[in-house]
Amino acid sequence: MAVDISQLGKTSEPFDFTIEADRTIAYAAATNDANPDYAAGVLAPPVFGVVPVFGAMGASSAGLIPQDYLFFIVHGEQDMHFHQPLQPGQTMSTTVTPYSVRVGGSGTRLVMKTESVDKASGEPLLTQYFTIFVRTMNDGESAGPEKPGHDFPDDARNRPVGDPFVIHVDDDQTFRYRDASGDQMPIHVDEEFAKNVGLPGIIAHGLCTMAMTSQAVVQQACGGDATKLRRLAVRFASNVFPGNDVEVQLYDAGEPGGRHAYAFEATSKGEVVVKNGWAEVE
Repeated sequence: MAVDISQLGKTSEPFDFTIEADRTIAYAAATNDANPDYAAGVLAPPVFGVVPVFGAMGASSAGLIPQDYLFFIVHGEQDMHFHQPLQPGQTMSTTVTPYSVRVGGSGTRLVMKTESVDKASGEPLLTQYFTIFVRTMNDGESAGPEKPGHDFPDDARNRPVGDPFVIHVDDDQTFRYRDASGDQMPIHVDEEFAKNVGLPGIIAHGLCTMAMTSQAVVQQACGGDATKLRRLAVRFASNVFPGNDVEVQLYDAGEPGGRHAYAFEATSKGEVVVKNGWAEVE
C-alpha cells in the first residue's frame, strides 16, 4: 500500500472561512498567550492560521492514504508563510494541493500545500506546508518537488537571543485546545485511547506546542508585534505532556533571504520536542 501519487499537483476547489474575533480570542486563551492584540480581537495569533484550513487539508490528505494507515498518521512538520497578518473580519479563501511524497524505510512523508487569499481583495494571506508522516508505510515511490527547507544552521548556536522562554502546559490544556481549535484527535483527551495506541498517556497537540513557541518568537524577535512575523516553521520531534514546561531558545540566524531569521528549539523535561524551528521577521 502506498500514497496515491497520481493526485499530486491537483488543486481543490476553494473553500471559505471567516475569521471571527471570539474564535481568535479563545484560541489565544487556549494556548496561554496573553498578547494584548489577541486578547482585544485585533489580530489572530499566527498559528490560528491552521484552524481555517485544517479540516479541508485533512480530508484531502486522507483520500490519498490507504484506510488501513489512518491511525498511523502523525504531524511531522508545519511551515507557515504569512503574506499579511491575520485579522478578525477577514474571509480566508483556501485551496489545497497534494504537493510531494517522500518514501523512507520507517514510513512515508506526504506534504500538503494550502494557499489562502483574502476573499474580498484577492490578495495572498497565508501559504502553508503540512508534512504528514505515515508510520510503517514504506511502499510506493517518491514524487513531487522539494518543500522549502528550514534546517537549523549550526553556527547560529553561537548567537543565542535572550534567556529561554518558558511556557507551562496546564493539566487541562489539551481539552481547552481541542475546543478552541476543533482538533478532536482522541490521543489528546482520552487517556485510555492514548495508552491503547502505545502512548504513556494524553499528549499535547503539536500545533498547540507550536503556538506556544510562537510566543517566544513574537516576544523576543518581534518586540511583541506579531505583524512583523513573516514565516514560522517547526519539526515536531517528541511528545509534550500536560503538567510540564516548554522552554524555547532562540538563536540569531542572520539575514540569509533578506529578512532577519531566527532558529529555535524547544525542550520539555530535558527532551527536545521541537527541532528545526525557523522564523523570519520583517
